[in-house]
Amino acid sequence: MPILVVILLILMVATFGFWGTLKAILGGIGVLVLLVLLGLALAAAAGRFFYDRARRKA
Repeated sequence: MPILVVILLILMVATFGFWGTLKAILGGIGVLVLLVLLGLALAAAAGRFFYDRARRKA
């Protein structure tokens, strides 16, 4: 599997150039980070919702 990643990076650098490849990699990492943050925010909102709902019933 790692050899495929290396080959993919070589092909991307050959096709788009170094800076284009770097932008693509950083963009992909940025999207993953934002997805994790969105998931954490959703979990926090759901936790708060259920916490408030449980306090009202008690």
